[in-house]
Amino acid sequence: MITHTIGIIMNGVTGRMGTNQHLLRSIVAIIEQGGVKISADEIIMPDPILVGRNKAKLEALGKQSGITKFTTDLDSVLANPHFQIYFDAQVTGRRAPAVKKAILAGKHIYCEKPTGTTTEEALELYDLATAAGLKNGVVQDKLWLPGMLKLKRLMENDFFGKILSVRGEFGYWVFEGHSIPAQRPSWNYRKEDDGGIIVDMLCHWRYVLDNLFGKVKAVSCLGATHIPERIDENGKPYTCTADDACYATFELEGDVIAQFNSSWTVRVRRDDLLTLQVDGTKGSAVAGLRECYTQHYGNTPKPVWNPDIAQPIPFFDGWSKVPEQENFDNAFKAQWELFLKHVVKDTPFPWNLKAGARGVQLAEKGIESWEKRQWVTIDEL
Repeated sequence: MITHTIGIIMNGVTGRMGTNQHLLRSIVAIIEQGGVKISADEIIMPDPILVGRNKAKLEALGKQSGITKFTTDLDSVLANPHFQIYFDAQVTGRRAPAVKKAILAGKHIYCEKPTGTTTEEALELYDLATAAGLKNGVVQDKLWLPGMLKLKRLMENDFFGKILSVRGEFGYWVFEGHSIPAQRPSWNYRKEDDGGIIVDMLCHWRYVLDNLFGKVKAVSCLGATHIPERIDENGKPYTCTADDACYATFELEGDVIAQFNSSWTVRVRRDDLLTLQVDGTKGSAVAGLRECYTQHYGNTPKPVWNPDIAQPIPFFDGWSKVPEQENFDNAFKAQWELFLKHVVKDTPFPWNLKAGARGVQLAEKGIESWEKRQWVTIDEL
């Protein structure tokens, strides 16, 4: 058996997403399954070290995960040739400087998004990494969600015909903290700390739209700060300076129109926290994080507007659940495995730092559209 042991520097994984999705459900899960299988006699085995600023948190996370290596000294592990990959899940403002330092140390880069606070900063990371001949990738996890993969399979089989529109609904109510504790960190709601739902979610919608439905050509976006005051982690009130809701329309290649509502101030009455409805000439589908429902042209009801009687058509009954035809792994883990194969075997991995820069670009253009109150064109980077 050939084992490729890959040292991974995991910086900023003491946060909720870093702990749960990247460490426990991805890297630890890969180790527990015996590595990433390349062939019957060849595997890739991750060897992570946890990096952060709080030793106590790192120690506790090490006990929880079973990962024994941790340090508060990033420079020391960047200088260690055993660690070939640098992963970053820190808050946005700390990401680009740390990634630059890792590039200078000759590490392959895999990181969360947004990859920078500006498009120029994000694009510089791509240029630096590629100039140094380093493999690089950005987390674009929603592409591996079961619901999105089911949509992709429907498209591959021409279920929709010509796709006309995509409608996304994302979000839930994030408690303000005055009585019930908030379930998201306070920096999300402070612009000065790089918070805001436009910066966060438009990076996601860029890669979902680009990869599934067509390149984004233009955006019209309206943001809002609906909740003016929240309570922070120390129980102190603070003024919300970042947007907590975003209402955006996108023009895609192929004359497809996409609309996405993203909000931390909405109560959920839909199938999931994220739903995408795709409408085409032959049929429609609604996908959540895991499930997907379809309605073919031949099963489409013919309603007639009459508000004076109770609605005679049970609209939900006309949709069919897509059966489970594949086994789906954790979306973050699936992309981690692809990136590890990319580093070791040079297999294709198009979700690189340039793709990350495109996400930052769309967020910036969304904010520009909001400020100017007009459509903004998305130029090719």
